Amino acid sequence: MSHGDPNNPYPYGQPPQPSQPPPPPQQPPTAPGYTYGYGYPQQQPYSGYGYGYPGGATMPAPSMPGLLMTARVFLFIISATQILAGVAWLYVGAFVSDVTDDATSVVPMKSVGDAGHALAGLLIFFGLVSLAFAALSITLGVKFGSGGQGIRVTTVVYGALGTLVGFVFLIVALDNGPAAAVLYTLLWVGFGAVITAAPMVASGTAWFARPRY
Repeated sequence: MSHGDPNNPYPYGQPPQPSQPPPPPQQPPTAPGYTYGYGYPQQQPYSGYGYGYPGGATMPAPSMPGLLMTARVFLFIISATQILAGVAWLYVGAFVSDVTDDATSVVPMKSVGDAGHALAGLLIFFGLVSLAFAALSITLGVKFGSGGQGIRVTTVVYGALGTLVGFVFLIVALDNGPAAAVLYTLLWVGFGAVITAAPMVASGTAWFARPRY
């Protein structure tokens, strides 16, 4: 019986084949915008603000229409003049009250004192009303950015009343007033017309009716 080649180190058969390494695990397919870690899908963060969504573009925030921005500036300008007018009325009213007190201390006449104090009270009342309108103008201008239909309706009514009063003063100024008074009332009417029209046009209506998130 032959035992094969004496120089063969494996006389009883073929040498053992080395074991093959196991195949690497298959990576599950990933959808666009997602990565997988620890066996669980994880959503990729998306950048941007506004109305963003994964894998899509973001929508820019809406901007205030130009006519509304103009009306807003006019409201702030009007509030500044109303504050100045209110302070002036209050100062004149206080001055008249002091003069009346001094006059009645020298000449004790009840009628003069009553008339002077009534005039001072009327002037102070005008000053307080002017300051109240200034506060309303500032509030409406500030609320243009976040207000809804209530701010829109209030602005329309406020602008319409201001335009009407300015138009009456314009007629008076055109009859027998100086040129400065005519110019002032023209600006008054123009500002009031813009403030009234801005929330009523299509862009203004859409702005106050826009969704808020």
